[in-house]
Amino acid sequence: MSDHSVRDLSSIDSDSIHGFQPSINENEEHSNKTLERLVTNNKGVDDIITRLETRAGQLGPLEDGIDIHEVATHAAPDSTFHPEDKWHYPIDEETGMRIVQFIENDEKDPRNWSNLYKWFLTFFLGTVCFDVAFCSAVVTGDVDGPMKTFHVSEEVIILTVTLLVIGFGVGPLIFAPLSEEVGRRPVYVVTLGIAVIFIIPCAVAKNIGTLLVCRFLDGLFFSAPMCLIGGNLAEMWRTEERGVAMSIFSAAPFLGPVIGPLVGGFIGWRWIYWVLLIFSGVLYIAMVILVPETHHQTILKSRAKKLRKLTGDETYRAISEIKLRTFKEVANETLLRPLILLSEPIVFLITLYMSVIYGLLYMFFFAYPIVYMEGKHWSASKTGLMFIPIAIGVIVATVVSPFFNNDYNKRAQKYSNRGELPPAELRLIPMMIGCWFVPAGLFSFAWSSYPSVHWAGPCISGFACGLGFNLLYNPANNYIVDSYQHYAASGLAAKTFLRSMWGAAVPLFTIQMYHRLGYEWASSLLAFISLACCGIPYFFFFFGKRVRAKSKYAYSPESAKHEISGAKDAEKVGSSSLSDEQ
Repeated sequence: MSDHSVRDLSSIDSDSIHGFQPSINENEEHSNKTLERLVTNNKGVDDIITRLETRAGQLGPLEDGIDIHEVATHAAPDSTFHPEDKWHYPIDEETGMRIVQFIENDEKDPRNWSNLYKWFLTFFLGTVCFDVAFCSAVVTGDVDGPMKTFHVSEEVIILTVTLLVIGFGVGPLIFAPLSEEVGRRPVYVVTLGIAVIFIIPCAVAKNIGTLLVCRFLDGLFFSAPMCLIGGNLAEMWRTEERGVAMSIFSAAPFLGPVIGPLVGGFIGWRWIYWVLLIFSGVLYIAMVILVPETHHQTILKSRAKKLRKLTGDETYRAISEIKLRTFKEVANETLLRPLILLSEPIVFLITLYMSVIYGLLYMFFFAYPIVYMEGKHWSASKTGLMFIPIAIGVIVATVVSPFFNNDYNKRAQKYSNRGELPPAELRLIPMMIGCWFVPAGLFSFAWSSYPSVHWAGPCISGFACGLGFNLLYNPANNYIVDSYQHYAASGLAAKTFLRSMWGAAVPLFTIQMYHRLGYEWASSLLAFISLACCGIPYFFFFFGKRVRAKSKYAYSPESAKHEISGAKDAEKVGSSSLSDEQ
């Protein structure tokens, strides 16, 4: 490793820097003690950690960057290589350790896999995400079935959706940081396996309690793909390549739920779970066989461990093995930091907007049966067909996403040519266009939902909503990531948690709202709320830079340059002092 591998230290994967897993295995314990000896009073290691924590600012250690960022290493002049080390890692002059990183054209680096293989994994992982989202709403295709079987009210059956979506919100707080410690693949293998198993008691449930508990557990364990697949894609695709891949992933949370009622309306409620079991089981087996580990630091930790075993040299270490990570640090980054970021105007308002959109999606699963089954006396299967236009809208938004991605790249290039970072607000342009489709679709749905009006009116309205949903979702995520680059994971965790809680709550009052306000005014109320939200992307497009400048936690190129130059000045002072002493 040489100077040409230097990258911005401020963006290094700090979760990985602080991530090290103790083991009860004696060899692992010996390795831990050896590591402690290597890093104690090691000025090179201390300098790396100090610079990272200085860059982190108010909220503590930096989080995992979207890409792995390499540490600047300087090969010692007298460095030798072990014959078993085919990667030829030299001894780092500053730390005295052999820092294990990806080398040029490294075949184990997911970014160097063939495009064909990466696209296969992208579509497969998108299908897994679709399956998880499908699971949340497929049960709405037959609400009457479990009501009659268990002799309970409609509100109780709606809890099968609510509890699952609550699980979607809680799970990422556990599984996202866990995947940074042990890797993506082990989390998938365990959580999806458990989720598939808990579908079985749903299908054979003898009482409502069993059904509700197992639905919550399914939501909890099925949440892993929803929060981790974005990381898989970011680890495979370079920044300039990942726009289309991320749009495919972003479509799944909307496409899965709207296809759910379409399928569920044609089969009985127990068969809904058997079909879900078959679909999820096949995908699980395929995932275990086909999906490799993509988390960079997990791959490198495995390589370092292998080299230590082959060579007997304990100085082989991945970046994530440099320092032990305390429980307090894990708890702070997992639970406290997302709550702190919710006090930020950008995170709060964007999260509020996405919560409204997510709630509207789940509202449709109960509003459509009211309009078509109660108002027009349609069957559940026929009503399920009305969700097709929403799905088409989501697909169209996915198809046009490369256009917006190319537009962003062109606008961003102008800043890059001047040596500047593109402003985060460039991400908002698709939102500024897509935001108007949602209220337009809702107003159309509201005033064409009279029983006497042709069924095509409210049906076609779904296209505009589906188009708007997907045009809003991905840019919103990108804006949070670009605004809080060093705390992006916490910002997205805050958004996911609040969004899921609201999505879980909406089904509980949708039916009552439509019955008391009427079809027209209930939908109009939601249309007015979504219309008010249209001001959010415009506000941040024009004033977002000022908001970020006043923020304690938002990322800005100016603060980054200041902190990096400060760190470099400190290094110069240290070097000068050392020379004086000598």
